[in-house]
Amino acid sequence: MPRYDYECQKCGNRFEVVQSMNDPKLEDCQDASCGGRVKRLLGTGAGVIFKGSGFYQTDYRSASYKEGAKAESSATKTESAPKAESAAAAASAPAKAAE
Repeated sequence: MPRYDYECQKCGNRFEVVQSMNDPKLEDCQDASCGGRVKRLLGTGAGVIFKGSGFYQTDYRSASYKEGAKAESSATKTESAPKAESAAAAASAPAKAAE
């Protein structure tokens, strides 16, 4: 439920109220002795905050993004495999020459 800030026009009292969006705006000050009218203030609101484990940037990516990332990942693996084989062959070559 959203929180709304109000300010009394008579006494200057500022307060916050948790209300449904469908509830009518408050009109009277919460201080019974004042009896002034209140005005709802504009607020910046709050951003959505996900707390806890399990919330990652990629959780809500589109299917096309996930497919592209998968293709890129598999292409990187196939490119790195020949390099690893040639590196292993190069490492064993000096050992054979030393024999």
